[in-house]
Amino acid sequence: MHTAPTLRAAAAMALLAAATAAVGQSTDMRHVRTLAATCAACHGTDGRAVAGEANIPLAGMPKERIVTQVQDFRDGKRPATVMHQIAKGYTPEQIESIAAYFAAMK
Repeated sequence: MHTAPTLRAAAAMALLAAATAAVGQSTDMRHVRTLAATCAACHGTDGRAVAGEANIPLAGMPKERIVTQVQDFRDGKRPATVMHQIAKGYTPEQIESIAAYFAAMK
């Protein structure tokens, strides 16, 4: 019977599929982390603003609040010095991803 080689081939294919998915997810996560890193200059490393600074911390803020605020900056509904320019540089999908990244932090 050729059952053992068939099972090994199936197992190898399953491992390859899992590894490919993991690499894709880690690449996506690295991309999101890179986008979120652009916030560090004003909002602190990993969204943890320095106590006493004027800018608010983003880490742990609800995703929808971050999305709404960034959209308001982008659309000119909220006054800003530079945030309105920065917000215009992101796609809606990127804003969602960045917001989810910071919301997931504690």
